[in-house]
Amino acid sequence: MTPMDAELAHDLAPTGVLRASINLGNPVLAQGTPDEPSGVTVELAREVAARLALPVRFICFDAARKSYAAMAEGHADLCFLAVDPDREKDVAFSTPYVHIEGVYAAPVNSAFVSADDVDRDGVRIGVKKGSAYDLHLSRTLRHATVVRGDEGVDVFHAEGLDVAAGIRQPLTAHVSQRAELRLLEPAFMTIRQAMGTTKERRPKTAQFLSELVTELVTSGFVAEALRHSGQDPTLTAPTAVRRGPGRRQRLRDG
Repeated sequence: MTPMDAELAHDLAPTGVLRASINLGNPVLAQGTPDEPSGVTVELAREVAARLALPVRFICFDAARKSYAAMAEGHADLCFLAVDPDREKDVAFSTPYVHIEGVYAAPVNSAFVSADDVDRDGVRIGVKKGSAYDLHLSRTLRHATVVRGDEGVDVFHAEGLDVAAGIRQPLTAHVSQRAELRLLEPAFMTIRQAMGTTKERRPKTAQFLSELVTELVTSGFVAEALRHSGQDPTLTAPTAVRRGPGRRQRLRDG
């Protein structure tokens, strides 16, 4: 380890262990159990730890808001969250590693033709509390009302709402099992998933994370980690940055 790596390791993980906050509530990014998590975020955390010669400990949650709170309150050193202006008050984000979409589902007999029809007076939208799409819709909707629950589809069904909002992949799977529902196109937002740490860390630490994510995106590491976990590798975030010199990456099981 170089002196610079040692400095980065101490700044990012002052306890000597990289504490990575993992959101198991997003099945695209993380799978498994709190004892044995897996997925692209887990692989990325392992790669950060390996680059800095640190052991890694996974702290798992079932919702992004809980993962964010762990980061903001100092219980985690590294997080994997959607970039959002509200979160950027506390979190220094890397460049994105994955892009996913926020979409709506509605009853097949509803009057909505597309997602653009949803923001109307009287329309109620079920969302997962504290999710990226909750934050986005709460900030951008002008007429429709957000109704929060532990899961967007659950509160949608329980309260007979007009629309459910969610991540495309799990919401598509839910709709495929419900003949009375359909997806509304197009997606209402692109969710840029990134790595992050607290803004109290040194700027060089945040820069290291951002440059590493760019390298792992352009090298194909992120696409392979998605494929390895049964997800679509084309969800890898686009980047115009060419791959520069760097150390060899590999997926790490365990």
